[in-house]
Amino acid sequence: MAGVSLVACALVAGCSLAPRYQRPEMPVPSVFSGSENGAANTQNVQNIAQLPWRSYFNDPVLQQLISMALANNRDLRQTAISVKSYQAQYRIARSAQWPTVAAGGAGTKQRAYSGGQYADSEGYSVSVGVTAFELDFFNRLGDQKKDAWQQYMAMAENERSVRISLVAEVARAYLTLLADREQLMISRDTLAQEDKFTALTELREREGIDSRLVLVQSRTVRETARANLAAAERMVAQDINALALLVGAPLPPLPESLLKDHGLFPDETPDLSSEILLNRPDIVAAEHQLRGAYASIGAARAAFFPSISLTANAGYTSNELSGLFNNNSGVWMFSPSINLPIFTAGYLSAQLDVAKLRRDSMVAAYEKAIQSAFREVNDALVARDSYRLQADAQNKIIEAARQYYQLAMERYQQGLDNYLTLLDAQRTLFSARQNLVSLRLAQMGNQVNLYKALGGGLIEEGDITPASK
Repeated sequence: MAGVSLVACALVAGCSLAPRYQRPEMPVPSVFSGSENGAANTQNVQNIAQLPWRSYFNDPVLQQLISMALANNRDLRQTAISVKSYQAQYRIARSAQWPTVAAGGAGTKQRAYSGGQYADSEGYSVSVGVTAFELDFFNRLGDQKKDAWQQYMAMAENERSVRISLVAEVARAYLTLLADREQLMISRDTLAQEDKFTALTELREREGIDSRLVLVQSRTVRETARANLAAAERMVAQDINALALLVGAPLPPLPESLLKDHGLFPDETPDLSSEILLNRPDIVAAEHQLRGAYASIGAARAAFFPSISLTANAGYTSNELSGLFNNNSGVWMFSPSINLPIFTAGYLSAQLDVAKLRRDSMVAAYEKAIQSAFREVNDALVARDSYRLQADAQNKIIEAARQYYQLAMERYQQGLDNYLTLLDAQRTLFSARQNLVSLRLAQMGNQVNLYKALGGGLIEEGDITPASK
């Protein structure tokens, strides 16, 4: 009885044979372990998911660089063109549900030899008709159209993912530039100190206070500082080149800012529920792929049923052009056809199996995407707190290293300690300052990772390239 009802429904209304879509359960906890509060607040989740990127990355220079990248980056432009191609494929699938109407005309004039004489003849015709229009009783074409639509929407989400990744990459590149500038400043300060100390050591060596060995050690340390300075200058130049590649256009004049001068991003992210992951473009794309797989099952099932096609045309034909449109010159043709699969050697069953396996594969891909996203957000939340503690400790290390260096210098000048103690103090302070810069960069980079892991922010209409509109 159920089978009869199914066939009747299909014949009357073109019902889909696709199974009803069911979103898989999220295979992760409801809240993140790194969230500051145990309970999730739906309103806060909504606010975070809809936070524009300009509100998150609030540095004016960085905002300008991101806007330029969204307008000029070649990888993003290529992705936008790919989205257009998927949109065209959807239009192809949609057009199959509509009849193809074509008009034509023909004229002939000939002379033939027959019965010992030549005879002239001519003929003219015009017609308009529909060719092989399939009546989609079982929604095979409709399900194929749904599948193509879901593929197009998945590709559009992939483009959004590329946009979010581009925003994050530009932010990281800018932060790296600021950090390397700060490392360059530290290298310059260190070289200046070593120049002064080497001059002092040369004076002490001439007066017989220090040995020749101490002077050679001092000069070695100075040249090491000079080499570090050259490496730091190279890193800054390469950072600018990397940023220009991401932006896709000549860079505007950049202020000589340092990483320590910037607090770029909102510091708090309250009450995070795992439901926010559903805003991530990779998860949205995976769900579109899953919905498309459900539709493909319907199309594969419909292939087992008869298909009915209509071909029809009407027009005029006449032996004389002047009489082509007379009332008695009209012609028409109507040719319905039906195709019922009887034996396909398992082809249709295999097609259905492929569609079901695709659905099962998309379920696994959807669940894996959620699990991966959950880990990324959790890692960023956990790292955020640990970076704060680490930064506090590193600041105390620098303060202690400065005191160590000052005391070592005083004791060396007084002749109470040897040069090796002072050299160790110099290296300790230099390393501590470098480590703090690297730690700040990692801390801000983690905030960028959190922005990306949460699905990014809103892309304004003015930030969308013409190729993607």
